[in-house]
Amino acid sequence: MYSSQLNPDGGSEQAAAGKTAGVFESYAGLPSPLTSKEVWSYVEVRDGAHMFWWLYYADSPAAQYKDLPLVLWLQGGPGGSGTGFGNFEEIGPLNRDLEPRKTSWVQAANVLFVDNPVGTGFSYTDSPSGYATNVAMVASDMLVLLKHFFTERPEFQSIPFHIFSESYGGKMAAAISLELSKAVAQGTVKCNFAGVALGDSWISPLDSVMTWGPYLYSTSLLDDHGLADVSSAAEAVKEAVEQQQFVKATELWSVAETVIEQVGTVLEDPQYRILFDVIRSLLTRRHIRPLHSQSLSALMNGPIRKKLGIIPQNVTWGGQAEEVFSYMAGDFMRPVVDIVDQLLTAGMNVTVYNGQLDLIVDTIGQEQWVNRLKWDGLPGFQNLRWTPLDDPASPGITGAFYKTNKNFAFYWILKAGHMVRHWLIFNNSVHAKVFNMRCMVRTVKVFRTFDWLIQKWAKRWSVVTENIRLIT
Repeated sequence: MYSSQLNPDGGSEQAAAGKTAGVFESYAGLPSPLTSKEVWSYVEVRDGAHMFWWLYYADSPAAQYKDLPLVLWLQGGPGGSGTGFGNFEEIGPLNRDLEPRKTSWVQAANVLFVDNPVGTGFSYTDSPSGYATNVAMVASDMLVLLKHFFTERPEFQSIPFHIFSESYGGKMAAAISLELSKAVAQGTVKCNFAGVALGDSWISPLDSVMTWGPYLYSTSLLDDHGLADVSSAAEAVKEAVEQQQFVKATELWSVAETVIEQVGTVLEDPQYRILFDVIRSLLTRRHIRPLHSQSLSALMNGPIRKKLGIIPQNVTWGGQAEEVFSYMAGDFMRPVVDIVDQLLTAGMNVTVYNGQLDLIVDTIGQEQWVNRLKWDGLPGFQNLRWTPLDDPASPGITGAFYKTNKNFAFYWILKAGHMVRHWLIFNNSVHAKVFNMRCMVRTVKVFRTFDWLIQKWAKRWSVVTENIRLIT
């Protein structure tokens, strides 16, 4: 039997469905390998809109959980599940095979996964009116959840709280951070909000789309004709955005990706999945299908669902993901660069990190929107030379470059793709099979470098919220 030990200070948690979360059957009939404590529940953020969250208490031999930061992880999509993909494929204590992960973030922080927006993962809505249609609505829903979380768990109110994100999750993270900063300053949410990290984030969609062609051409993945085709498709997206036709822009963004698939057949090679998985289905599945693999769905709707014990009978993990994307289609191509600017101007710590081999949100596009920021620290940032960051486990081997000025930092993660943590795992297994262990990428070492970055950021972000100016 598996004892979840949900409350580290004693007592038990009452689950949202009216059951008591206490003792559960083991994962797939095996004793649980977990030593860290967990708790999970639902919050009704609007009438009929139910958001699921799952917290892992830090499991460090060197410190108690109260002495370590709290990290909120936001997945992309929109419609990607943090409690599923982020948890079991990237940073949680167990991998998809329910084996302990050697580089879990739970070793260094308390990690809160939220299935966001409503309808993602185990989150669900009772009616179509419950779906979010823009990031402002997403941020409002998350504020309800965070207010509930910090009120019910006051032990986390003084712990430095960081938001980490990936892909479209970064766009949501920016909007959430802005609203949370206001709420903290006004005293409506009690937490020690310390900063936000935007990983391979969809901050300025048009900058990403417009640089797809040049990026692929410069890496010899398009010829002159292919570059012309991709550039033409990107121009159509640009025209729709400039005309404020954002639903049309989202549709044309899909067309642009299809053009890349057609002219860049080399991307079918598993070696180049670092760019993005080849998509063959509907628009709404284009970026959420990779986050809902058959094996992950079987895990979440099988042993995990049974373990959690509170998921309503009519709710399937990922069952509303397509609707989540569809309802957000009118907001998908809208930029949030202005929100990042507001965060920086208000003194909030903002970090951008990007995989060198990402296509979906290529580094060229990221640098373009960064260079348009109105933040007064930008000139100083631009004048800096980047600094190589050695892998602490292998001195002399560079795993990243970074630049930082005032409350802004940018990290270039070498030899990583769109989903920095997930791709590193994927790349290692594929190259090991195809090239008989002659990997061009030292995956494990870059892994360690990335985890070291997390610790570095945590120290940098130990800023009390009293020093954060009110955002108006």
